[in-house]
Amino acid sequence: EVQLQAFGGGLVQTGGSLRLSCVASGLTFEDYAIGWFRQVPGKEREGIACINVNEGSLYYSDSVEGRFTISSDNAEKTVYLQMNSLKPDDTAIYYCAFQELGRLTLNDYEFDSWGQGTELTVSS
Repeated sequence: EVQLQAFGGGLVQTGGSLRLSCVASGLTFEDYAIGWFRQVPGKEREGIACINVNEGSLYYSDSVEGRFTISSDNAEKTVYLQMNSLKPDDTAIYYCAFQELGRLTLNDYEFDSWGQGTELTVSS
């Protein structure tokens, strides 16, 4: 069973940067995808970035493209989300998720395992 642990959230000022990490364990797949999602209480979960770890291909939502960068360290089984030029609208709980088919998608229903969230607050 794949297990994910996300961490790195915190409090940042507008315009600041932060990097989230997602560490995976129990992996027996080589071609898989990791996605980052975020959710504000009372709102729908939003997919923001996805990486196929084997191919290195990437996919971003319009809301973060150009500001956020997803990357992976395959040896460490870790996927990062570098977040720059942060805005108050980025405030949310951030989750990472595993998808065994390796599809580049931001649809949460296509992901198989989820980590616990890590909270980001961007102050104005």
